[in-house]
Amino acid sequence: MLVPSLTVLLGFLGLLWSADRFVGAAAATAWRAGMSTLLVGMTIVSIGTSAPEIVVSIMASLDGVPDLATGNALGSNIANIGLVLGITALVVPIPVHFSIVRKELPLLLGATGLAGYALANGHLDRWDGLLLVVLLVFSLWWLFRADAPDPADGEGEIPDMRLARALLWLVATLAIMVASSRALVWGASELARGLGISELVIGLTVVAIGTSLPELAACVASALKRHHDLAIGNVIGSNLFNMLAVLPVPALLQPGITDPAAAGRDYPVMLLLTLALGMLLLWQRRGRVTRLPGALLTLTYLAYLAWLGGAQTLVAT
Repeated sequence: MLVPSLTVLLGFLGLLWSADRFVGAAAATAWRAGMSTLLVGMTIVSIGTSAPEIVVSIMASLDGVPDLATGNALGSNIANIGLVLGITALVVPIPVHFSIVRKELPLLLGATGLAGYALANGHLDRWDGLLLVVLLVFSLWWLFRADAPDPADGEGEIPDMRLARALLWLVATLAIMVASSRALVWGASELARGLGISELVIGLTVVAIGTSLPELAACVASALKRHHDLAIGNVIGSNLFNMLAVLPVPALLQPGITDPAAAGRDYPVMLLLTLALGMLLLWQRRGRVTRLPGALLTLTYLAYLAWLGGAQTLVAT
């Protein structure tokens, strides 16, 4: 158990170091390229921090365990809202811009609904994966078409670096973040198996939390640096890409029957948290996501983990 424990520690340290510099490089890229930080958060940062989920899903599907990939996509979205956004709001309240409610939230709600349709019959096939990918292409087109740089983007702490250097740091720190998160997931999975936890629960908890750590690190670092659009844009964007880029992986590479718990237990939790996020953003669209909603989201996620733990205990007995 010593090697997995050291791997978890090293992965966590690498994640923290790279996340801070990744956010700075993303903000500099947005500023130098004339893009809004919200768009960078919704695209560059979101795709980057969703890379671990994509890698895990591809590996799981190719290894013949598509349920792990499906659980990773659903579990990561649950963790992004309950854990990532909750903890970020606890650290520092997050201002909400109306543009998020008007442009980005409908895309997330649509992707969540389409994912529910794909999972409803207990079977993921290539047609389901194709529909999700088509919506992904439309979402990217819509985000870039609707983007407009905001003069307020310059209010945060933006590193003074040229565009080429910012892009180089963006790629380098992203690579470190992915490697660190993979190391952390491997170590945590080995520890979980040593404690006798099932593969399904590992996919929904250990792997989902581990692959959501880049989002958590990036969001907290963004909020502390006052790049609030990067923080909340990253959560919405990551959830969008989890539904439209991660969930299609098992559908395209390993189509077949899904675990009934995915549609019957975990998707409803993800849907409820997504709707709660939508109501929260509508309610706070001229204010902030404060520490009270952050605490409620975090407690909800902890309750979900307890529910999974109880279900795992019942299966074991």
